[in-house]
Amino acid sequence: MNWLRNIWYQAGWSAEVGTSRPLLRTILNEPILFYRTADGALAALLDRCPHRFAPLSAGMIENDRVVCGYHGLAFGSDGACVRNPHGAITSAMKVKSFPVVERYSAFWIWMGDADIADSEKIPNLSFIDDTPEKARIYGNMPTMCNYQLLTDNVLDLSHADYLHPTTLGGIITNAKAMSREVDGTIIAEWQSVGCEPPNAYKPMVPTGLADIWTRVVWQAPALMVLDTGAKPAGIAPLPEDHSFTLHNMVPETETSSHYFFCVTRRFDVENEELTQMLRTAVTQAFKNEDKPMLEQQQARMGSADFWALGPILLKSDAAAVRARRMLEKLISSEASNLAP
Repeated sequence: MNWLRNIWYQAGWSAEVGTSRPLLRTILNEPILFYRTADGALAALLDRCPHRFAPLSAGMIENDRVVCGYHGLAFGSDGACVRNPHGAITSAMKVKSFPVVERYSAFWIWMGDADIADSEKIPNLSFIDDTPEKARIYGNMPTMCNYQLLTDNVLDLSHADYLHPTTLGGIITNAKAMSREVDGTIIAEWQSVGCEPPNAYKPMVPTGLADIWTRVVWQAPALMVLDTGAKPAGIAPLPEDHSFTLHNMVPETETSSHYFFCVTRRFDVENEELTQMLRTAVTQAFKNEDKPMLEQQQARMGSADFWALGPILLKSDAAAVRARRMLEKLISSEASNLAP
């Protein structure tokens, strides 16, 4: 499969899993059951009993153990069988477990070699923790398309003028655009000088023309942080003028993805009406405009490889192509190291 494995993937937002509320989620085509033990610690087990391969999620969680609803075998958070109502426990009675870590209001899973899982390699998203709760907008948008199509969508924002005409559009086509590779990341930038601000930027520049910047930093496999903001034309921005948004694309299958996002801001952070206005704009742009188009795009592609279809490339594709090429090299390198 065309995925990196020895890397941390966001599997959800921390609030999605409670001690009485487990979560079943497929990551890299593997169904995984996430649950919390009584002390609040997260556990992640392959959702497949090793006996008759029944889904463990069809059973129950009892005293920090997952009990299979088919024949009653119980497994601890490390995947080892701790109860066999039908006889002795053997070493084969084990469910695959995965390293899982909570950070930045999210939980992260390591899908590769557990012996080399290092929590320090989780990307730095401290801007989420630095933002008051009232100024955060969390989301998870399941999308029926390959995760790299979602990456393309964020690294090539020239679509905004056409797909998001009433919220974000009108400034990108004529913006000064550039992209580059820096220390294993891809950076894409747009500068719109002296423009009429789109509706989503009106709270920052209510009247007159604006200078608007947008900067996306991509890191493998598909995590992006978008920095944007607006100031009245000719006025230099201050640190608090920057708004950061996480766009994190996690493969579910080859043709479906989890799209985790978190919109934050550093200005007017107590204004709940502004948060609601921005949430409405985000919902319109992401869920009502991006999602349908990307899913239709995948439907037209079917199961064909992206490059095999011979896509024409525009100047605006530069950053997305850089990211695809870098990811291909990383996947190839990992596969070579894993080969017997």
